[in-house]
Amino acid sequence: MLAKVCSAAVQGIEAYPVEVEVNVGWGDTKFTLVGLPDAAVRESLDRVTTAMTNSAFKFPMGKTTINLAPADVRKEGPSFDLPIALGWLAASEQIETDQLDNFAMVGELALTGAVRPVKGVLPIALRAKQDGRAGVLVPAENAAEAAVVQGLQVIPIRNLREAAGFLEGEVRVAPAKVDLEKLFECAPDELVDMADVKGQESVKRALEIGAAGGHNLLLIGPPGTGKSMLAKRLPTILPPLTLDEALETTKIHSIVGALASGQALVTQRPFRSPHHTASDAGLLGGNINPTPGEISLAHHGVLFLDELPEFKRTVLETMRQPLEDGKVTISRAAGTMTFPSQFMLVAAMNPTPDGKMPGESKSSPREIQNYLGRISGPLLDRIDLHVEVPQVKFREMQAAKPGETSAQVRERVIAARRIQQQRFTGKRVTCNARMGTRELKEFCALDEAASELLKHAMSEMGLSARAHDRVLKVARTIADLAASSNITAEHLGEAIQYRTLDRQLWG
Repeated sequence: MLAKVCSAAVQGIEAYPVEVEVNVGWGDTKFTLVGLPDAAVRESLDRVTTAMTNSAFKFPMGKTTINLAPADVRKEGPSFDLPIALGWLAASEQIETDQLDNFAMVGELALTGAVRPVKGVLPIALRAKQDGRAGVLVPAENAAEAAVVQGLQVIPIRNLREAAGFLEGEVRVAPAKVDLEKLFECAPDELVDMADVKGQESVKRALEIGAAGGHNLLLIGPPGTGKSMLAKRLPTILPPLTLDEALETTKIHSIVGALASGQALVTQRPFRSPHHTASDAGLLGGNINPTPGEISLAHHGVLFLDELPEFKRTVLETMRQPLEDGKVTISRAAGTMTFPSQFMLVAAMNPTPDGKMPGESKSSPREIQNYLGRISGPLLDRIDLHVEVPQVKFREMQAAKPGETSAQVRERVIAARRIQQQRFTGKRVTCNARMGTRELKEFCALDEAASELLKHAMSEMGLSARAHDRVLKVARTIADLAASSNITAEHLGEAIQYRTLDRQLWG
């Protein structure tokens, strides 16, 4: 007898439908699995047969052929255990149900018959809804994640016997539900706050501008000045994620298994801080079968690179294209994958190898030049705000009056982002940092005084065409924070001064 079960697999960050066909016929007992399965899928036969026996089902006799369609796409992972088992039970007439076409199902089976969690359940649930399925059968630990998809019946399954009983109508399982509004009520991390930072008002201002426009930042200063402390507090002043942003971010975290058990949705902007020994595959993604790297896990959030010159130059250079395009394309023998990577880059570094400012450093000019030379000009051009983080004065450290809280700064950032949302209505641009050439011409027009100031800065500082555009984007953000519809010379002047530090150090 032939049985067909609906399942799905993940390719990139999207899911595609997989039809599990199981045919049980006469002949010697033999199992055949086809459809380009990888080692984990081929091993499922041993897991499935043992789980069926331990769940009080009969051992399947006769010649069994299992096909995973489409047969020209490689299938990976243990998520097909549950649909193979249920298809096998239906084909051997151990269960009778007409619900196989209505539900998509995924899950790994333990030898006891228990259903274990798998990766990529959210994109699979979204695909099931797109294909018109009534619902999905998923491991109980993944149920909250799938339940964020509205209009889809999510059935949490704990073991094979429960799944079979539900499909036959003999066992009632309450669908999983989540309250999206309640999920988004969670406040940002209260353990860190901008009020904790003593002094550094100019750096806080730069962080506010970066958060308001989605601009990349480079923090340069001696050790112990608070560069890492400031960077870790940046997410607390960023605007909250929208539902679409949260779903896209959660999909990425789901397919790499980065979601906590029972977590439904990523509702806070990610903050990723890879070590400087990270490889290009770890940062961008890759391996034999392309998977997302740190820059994709930081999508809609912050990627913090501490000790920037300590990263391999080849690794840093691979980030240039994702910084421009907001996505990374990885080509391997197994295929080509494109992952989203719209993140804010925040980098921190010392001004010289020994950490002191150039005039105070004991390093030789050649040592300083070699140290700074690890960061290329094209990469620096893609960082909008170059900010000096000076030593904090004693009186500032001992000041009793606390600084502004993250909540206060965040209100101004949200107000500026709201202006940008209205400005870019109907466009694919999400913030000022993502403006293209057309948007720059339309929204960054300068009056005569501002235009003359920019012309002088270009000539004196030797700014590139890319740096010219990024200065305009930062000026637009500064004007938005001031609720100004026009970019004035004052706004432009502040934006230009964020491009002077690299000229002083790199020449």
